[in-house]
Amino acid sequence: MKAIWRKPVLLTGLCAMILVAGVLITYEMRTSALQARYFSALSRQLTYRVAPGPSSAIHFPSTGPYDERLGYTELPAFLDRLTVQNYTIAKQARLSQPLQQTMAWGLFPIYDEKTQTGLHIRGRHNELIFAALHPQRIYLRFEGIPQLIVDTLLFIENRELLNTGYPHRNPVVEWDRLGRAIWDAMRQVIEPDQNAAGGSTLATQLEKFRHSPGGRTDTAMEKLRQMLTASLRAYRHGKNTLAAQRQIILNYLNALPLAAQAGYGEVHSLGDGLWAWYGSDFAHVNRVLSEPVKTYDRDRLTAYALAYKQVLSLLLAHRRPSFYLRQNPAALTRQTDRYLQLVTRAGLIPPALRDAALHIMPLPVRQRVPPQSPVSFVDRKAANVVRHHLASLLGVSGLYALDRLDLAVQSTLDHRAQDAVTDRLQQWHSKASIEADGLTGPRLLHTAADPAKVRYSLILYERVGPVNLLRVHTDNLNQPFDLNHGIKLDLGSTAKLRTLITYLEIVAALHERYASVAPTARHAVNIHPDDRLTQWALDYLAKTPNSSLLRILDAAMARRYSANPKARFFTGGGMHEFVNFDRRDDTREMSVREAFRRSVNLVFIRLMRDIARYYTAQLPEVAAEIKAGHGSIQRPPEQEEQSDAGARQPLPSVRRWVRKYAEKRPAAIMNALIARIHPTPQRFAALYGALKPQATLAEFRAFLRARFPHPNLTERVISSLFTRFVAATHTWKSRGSLTALPPDELRVAAYAYRYPEAKRRELLAAVLKDKPAAKPRRVRPQPRRAAIGTNTRIQREQQAFAAIHKAWQRLGYPFASLVPSYATAIGSSADRPGALAELIGIVANDGIRYPTRHIDKLHFASGTPYETLLIPQDRAQTVLHPAIAAVVKEALYDVVERGTGRRLHGVFKDANGRVLRVGGKTGTGDHRNKTFGAGGELIASRVVNRAAALVFMIDDRFFGTLTAYVPGPDAAGYQFTSSLTTQALKRLASALDPVLQDASR
Repeated sequence: MKAIWRKPVLLTGLCAMILVAGVLITYEMRTSALQARYFSALSRQLTYRVAPGPSSAIHFPSTGPYDERLGYTELPAFLDRLTVQNYTIAKQARLSQPLQQTMAWGLFPIYDEKTQTGLHIRGRHNELIFAALHPQRIYLRFEGIPQLIVDTLLFIENRELLNTGYPHRNPVVEWDRLGRAIWDAMRQVIEPDQNAAGGSTLATQLEKFRHSPGGRTDTAMEKLRQMLTASLRAYRHGKNTLAAQRQIILNYLNALPLAAQAGYGEVHSLGDGLWAWYGSDFAHVNRVLSEPVKTYDRDRLTAYALAYKQVLSLLLAHRRPSFYLRQNPAALTRQTDRYLQLVTRAGLIPPALRDAALHIMPLPVRQRVPPQSPVSFVDRKAANVVRHHLASLLGVSGLYALDRLDLAVQSTLDHRAQDAVTDRLQQWHSKASIEADGLTGPRLLHTAADPAKVRYSLILYERVGPVNLLRVHTDNLNQPFDLNHGIKLDLGSTAKLRTLITYLEIVAALHERYASVAPTARHAVNIHPDDRLTQWALDYLAKTPNSSLLRILDAAMARRYSANPKARFFTGGGMHEFVNFDRRDDTREMSVREAFRRSVNLVFIRLMRDIARYYTAQLPEVAAEIKAGHGSIQRPPEQEEQSDAGARQPLPSVRRWVRKYAEKRPAAIMNALIARIHPTPQRFAALYGALKPQATLAEFRAFLRARFPHPNLTERVISSLFTRFVAATHTWKSRGSLTALPPDELRVAAYAYRYPEAKRRELLAAVLKDKPAAKPRRVRPQPRRAAIGTNTRIQREQQAFAAIHKAWQRLGYPFASLVPSYATAIGSSADRPGALAELIGIVANDGIRYPTRHIDKLHFASGTPYETLLIPQDRAQTVLHPAIAAVVKEALYDVVERGTGRRLHGVFKDANGRVLRVGGKTGTGDHRNKTFGAGGELIASRVVNRAAALVFMIDDRFFGTLTAYVPGPDAAGYQFTSSLTTQALKRLASALDPVLQDASR
């Protein structure tokens, strides 16, 4: 009997348990009571704090569109780069242990994610200089979203959201949709062609958009990760999720991924989508859709229908944004029309609105964003300086990616002074302004010249402690080009500053080398006859054996040179003549100090000659000659000629030339050689004389005019070239020097030109017997100076200037080489305003290169678990002896107080009225491309640009560069000198007062 009743009892109990479990599960599915309790308790533990110093308890994401766009995934690489560049972590986030554990499990971090962020740059007084917000158009509050948009979104994606009857419900799961999605997925295993419904809610889609790899759900585990993270995020502020549900809707609309639009970039948010894809004003659309539908007003109904259809299309387009918006807008129109029917049946919109929307065919999707109003690059100069510097620091490829980083930057720029200087430079585009500020007159601007074509740039640094802080960086060029750091200019006499420093460094090196040497040992030193600097230093030390470094440097500044411009100088591969700016200096002899103050060219040409010869004497082969007692004489001229004629063994190069030219037609030989030389009449004449020494003047004239049809190539010039290079006597070595071709190649080519039928063996034999086509040459007697071949002199000069270049580069010279010519002393090697500012900063700071700082703080990802604050750690470096810096500094003060910068004397004052001492160096560059004839006649001249520069320092604390520049052929109409920049800085004094007076306080 007991057995009979046992089975029904068990069955009844089992049914009861199933019923109770079903009730509990149903209750949990409706209320999420257990989930609310568990997830809210766990979420409260997922915290972080920010503390000083680097953090060992921090974890950065490795993927996810949102994290990649805001730079979170790149933070480890950024921090490594910044650490190498002397930045240190001042503060960083520390994750709680539970948060670290959940991230180790693969979940995304739980925090209040930013809807809108981007690069922010602030000035030294915390004023905002630049802000890039992405996305640009968002809803700030849930209440700002039109109800129709909310209802439509929930109808499409998440119909159970915002159910106030169940305030604890988990918004991540809609059980009916999830069940259907699971069932469809199971069916797809059997029937692969079967479509599967999506089970994602707004919360899980948001996690997918932001953090899943590629913004996609590729696996079931990825879906589970999205759901768990979204659940923890929903219960972050407690069990009641109604506020979280509203936040989900707000975040979803502000993060909607809508592909990338040409002319704009990636599009995120409904607001940006309306503008980028339809050109619709976001605020206007919201105003229209916030009003009730008025079906009787046709115009309003049409506007309402257009706005609603555009919104509805974007809410649907996110499923396949590139396909719908870029590839097939017609498919988007069809999908939108289908949903118009559905929302009408659901009662969200009236039929009249549906019908009006259906008549909008097709959707007006535009293919690219039209050009926007141009940005004033002048107003953004300061911000762009920081942005480009920042991109270089971080290794970011462009400003587009940089501007989207979650990064706040505290710059060193003084925004008040920056704006004041920029405004004044902009005003100088008008004639009235330049006349009012005294920028017209002799050596300034002519009243007939167009002031709008003059481009001014100013860079100003302030030394504060062990660092140089950028305070002003601006110009009036309305283009995204930085004149201070991006341009290469012949800045004239500012090169004299670099030359003077190099000269004094040589004197200091000689003092260090020989000051402690016994007089007898100094007397026994072998000196190259051309090394006048070493000769002078030894003579000076012999007369004043206990001289200090400052004394010998002062004596070096007192050395005298002639300013006579009538001498010719062999430099840069040829003979050159130079002129002084002031003709009254031509007959004078003056000290280096006076020449620097008055900016006398010929003194510095001769000084650069001494510098180059000093470095030439240091070359190993020259030092060996000196040691062997040969001095500057390498060998007698007759030995040189004998050597050329005596070596009869075929060199490998000779065999190569024979293989190249044997059995070639004369025209081919001529063309091959012409293609390898610089196209000047002089070199072409030398080549023609080597190949056709018996040619007539008529033949030479036809050859030259065919290649140089310039009107300045007169009959007189052609006759002169013929006499000097065709009919004259030259050695093969001389021919090689004139054409810049190897002499052996010319000799082989000349014979092959005369005898095109000669075989290789015949050609080689003839060359070794020295029987080229050229007529026998008579060796002219040469002075001792010519004992060193021309090519050797050129090569040694190039090596000397390579050594000078190293000395210049150590002090910030920006280019990879110098022009190997004495003209480098007066600006032929060019410079950059920013590099000159660095140089004078070294001088003003007593020879110490303090780090140049544009940025005081870098604050990454504030308010997130990745938050990191970095500050620069400055390291100074002594690159110039303090004694040299002191002498040069006094020379710079002398320029302003008694020389070419006198306009600035007494101009700057501090907050207490004290006159600030000013030093500087002026320079003028008139850059022209000139073509000269064989006899020195000017054949052609083309103006490239005109520039004037002033490199200055104020009271040992401030320094910088002011440049005026006119590019291109327009420069021919301007005759200004560095007086213009001096007067300009004088007029900018009031604009710089905020910076100067802040420093004095």
